Amino acid sequence: MALKDAKSGTRNETGITAALAVLKQSFGERFQTGEAFRAQHAHTTTYIPAQLPDGVLFAESADDVKAAVKICAEHKVPVIGFGTGSSLEGQVNAPNGGISIDFSRMNRVLEVNAEDLDCTVEPGVTREELNTYLRDTGLFFPIDPGANASIGGMTSTRASGTNAVRYGTMKDNVLAVTAVTANGEEIRTARRARKSSAGYDMTRLFVGAEGTLGILTSVTLRLQGIPQKIGGGVCAFPTVRAACDAVIMTIQMGIPVARIELLDALQIRACNAYSKLNYEETPTLFLEFHGTDETVALQSEQFAEIASECGGGAFSWTVNAEERSRLWKARHDAYWASRALAPELAALSTDVCVPISRLADCIGETQIDIEEHGLLAMIVGHAGDGNFHVLLLFDDETEEGIAAAEAFVGRLNARALAMDGTCTGEHGIGQGKMAFLEEELGGTVELMRQVKKALDPDDIFNPGKIFHRT
Repeated sequence: MALKDAKSGTRNETGITAALAVLKQSFGERFQTGEAFRAQHAHTTTYIPAQLPDGVLFAESADDVKAAVKICAEHKVPVIGFGTGSSLEGQVNAPNGGISIDFSRMNRVLEVNAEDLDCTVEPGVTREELNTYLRDTGLFFPIDPGANASIGGMTSTRASGTNAVRYGTMKDNVLAVTAVTANGEEIRTARRARKSSAGYDMTRLFVGAEGTLGILTSVTLRLQGIPQKIGGGVCAFPTVRAACDAVIMTIQMGIPVARIELLDALQIRACNAYSKLNYEETPTLFLEFHGTDETVALQSEQFAEIASECGGGAFSWTVNAEERSRLWKARHDAYWASRALAPELAALSTDVCVPISRLADCIGETQIDIEEHGLLAMIVGHAGDGNFHVLLLFDDETEEGIAAAEAFVGRLNARALAMDGTCTGEHGIGQGKMAFLEEELGGTVELMRQVKKALDPDDIFNPGKIFHRT
């Protein structure tokens, strides 16, 4: 990560002034230019400085989006989509100015096809809103990145989360999108069929594009049946490697674990204090199994045997919904729990992903790095797919503190790439990881630039993200 990649670009002052006037005339009170509105639509969840848009449109329909994009395209003004603002790498910043399109009012579930296990939603629907809506159908949407993110934002960042080990990521669960392109027209990337060989896979092109190729107006998703029984539990281990060995064996044996999360000892200490728990302060796995009474019990017994073989403690599990909810709320509150350890410090949340066979090596070397450099950092991982996060607490008021944080992130990413991993498993590139994308993919980034230039010749869609235009 480097602040130099969050640099401000060239502002088209003439175009911005003209576009703001037309947008205000077209949308009235739904288009706001006050500083308070603009500040709420810039990046504030990391130490990357907020770069405010010049105006915010509260879109209510796809027609609103088309009209706004046409106006901005005519005047060559940047357009940045905004869901809930929970992204972590500066994705919603406006380094070149422009407008933010807020999707909080485009939060309708458009269609549910229960027989086909799919639905179509507007981009502003959050994952919790969707699952509340689906509850009476016996279906649910499984992707859970922790934050109550919007479906449009999750699609744009190719999010995943705690359930990914069983249900995959957004790239596996998005069947189609509609998007407004640079000419202000709305396209549909696919139909609802579960498979297709019809031309380029344009859906996957938009999934993970971070809003740089167009503005999403709807997303068609795969759904899953709500499991008959859900069991969850906790198991402590003497070392991170022992816990990782248990994860690897669980995956290799084909046990269909739904969630398998790794928390290091410091993270457990933070969670104990914040969530009023009393777990042993040692590397710990949080697990969840989905199925029937019989299969959940069998899978839990199988994991308990694996844990014992790897030196773990007793696997304490339950099917009680309230107890499970408390467990996973503690996991989802890990960020705030960590912040509470040193509230005077800034927080930098970063992630990498490696082949699961290298997870213990990568985490172990990272812990040594943290200790040797006197840093305060917690590790929590989606261990089942080799993805882990580091929350670094540091002094962002000094150049030395920022330099130490950036140097650590650089070493972390170099370590992951050396193990044939990736610089981000789920946070995305945004502004913060541009340099590491170049290291990871080399000349492929130039191909990405060519795609961007072909679909967005004037660079109006979320400029200054993923890579800089050349």
